[in-house]
Amino acid sequence: MSEAVATATPIFEVRKLTKRFRGLTALSEVTFRVSPGEILGLIGPNGAGKTTLISLISGTLLPTSGEIYFEGQRIDGLAAYKRARLGIGRTFQVMKPFPGLSVLENVTVGALFGATEGQERKRTRAREKARELLEFTGLGRRIDQRADALGGPDRKRLEFAKALALHPKVLLLDEVMAGLNHVEVDEVVELIRKIRDRKVTILVIEHVMKAIRNLSDRLLVIHHGQQIAEGKVDQVLKDPRVVEAYLGKRRQ
Repeated sequence: MSEAVATATPIFEVRKLTKRFRGLTALSEVTFRVSPGEILGLIGPNGAGKTTLISLISGTLLPTSGEIYFEGQRIDGLAAYKRARLGIGRTFQVMKPFPGLSVLENVTVGALFGATEGQERKRTRAREKARELLEFTGLGRRIDQRADALGGPDRKRLEFAKALALHPKVLLLDEVMAGLNHVEVDEVVELIRKIRDRKVTILVIEHVMKAIRNLSDRLLVIHHGQQIAEGKVDQVLKDPRVVEAYLGKRRQ
């Protein structure tokens, strides 16, 4: 990431973001910002609040308190579909393609729904965009197959294609490498880099440390809903609090 990107006006920012579920505080006063073109890695133990954070940013959950800004506009009160049309896309840990529809049809739905760069939402244009994205994500060979018949790795590629069909400026990735072998992980890392090359800013949750180290410009670490570290990758991974809470004695 260039120095210019590092000092740019943030594309999105969260301030003291908190989420409570009855008596449980899932996230407590998390504050950070992400610059355009940056890849921010989000790490922490299972149950730390990482997916909750992504859900708050994308709008599938609403915060108990705190603020979220996207391109300078406060969005924490907006519905999820409105945030998507502003340019916030996400993937999900549990992959649920539209049943009974082909791979192409699944991605076409996203292209019809998402941001349009000033163009009308036309089915022909949406199908063209879907085809292009399926080639880009490595699913061109599966284009006419039923989406619910795809295997795990191809379902992850479909998640990428569906999210990209929204034409996002920011893409939130939730454990897109879980369950993949080493070769498949390397392929996903390369795909994420290619997405960033398309001027998409990325926040990625991941437990595959080799991948998160190689991908991220910075890291944000959450533990028990609390933000415990943020900064350059090597600096964060050497932080004693991060080692104790997440990396464990094997890193000491």
